[in-house]
Order: sequence, then structure tokens, then C-alpha cells
Amino acid sequence: MTKKDIVRRIAEELGIPQTQTREIVQRTFDAIIETLVTEMKIELRNFGVFRIKLRKPRRAINPKTLESLRVPEKYVVRFKPGKELKKRLKTLAKKHDLNRQG
Repeated sequence: MTKKDIVRRIAEELGIPQTQTREIVQRTFDAIIETLVTEMKIELRNFGVFRIKLRKPRRAINPKTLESLRVPEKYVVRFKPGKELKKRLKTLAKKHDLNRQG
């Protein structure tokens, strides 16, 4: 699903123009990004928590050349799902397990 798909879906459900919905969705994403950058964490109840963490420098190997490389430290975004999302994922897992068995 893309941002365009999200805009279309919300616009249809709420009966508002896609241009207005696109602006709302973009401002929501902008607010999430700004909050993450300034506060390093954003918690969306029942959905999950986004948190910025510093990944330590490490050694890696280029699989083509087998050359050893040093990967510098960098900030990464981590996501931990909330209760509602976890519950829905369990339901999804059970549904897929049933499909594999039959």
C-alpha cells in the first residue's frame, strides 16, 4: 500500500476530496517525522511505538568481494507494535496456519 492508496481509502471512507485528504495525511507524516527527530520517540496507542536508536559501528563483509568493511554508527528507527496490532497479527497468523494445513 502506498501513500496514494491511503489517501484514496480515507477520502472514500470520509467522503472528502482527495486533495484535502492528501494534505492531512502528509501533515500527519510530517508531524511524526518531526517528533521522532526532536524527541527520539513517538507512541501511538494501540498501534505501536517508533523509537530512534543509535546503531553501533560494526564490521561487515562484502559478499561479492569478501572484503571486510567498517560500517559506521548510524541512527535507525525501531518499531514495537502495540496491543491492538499484536492482537490482529495473531489472528492473521492463525488464519495463515489454517490455510497451510488444508
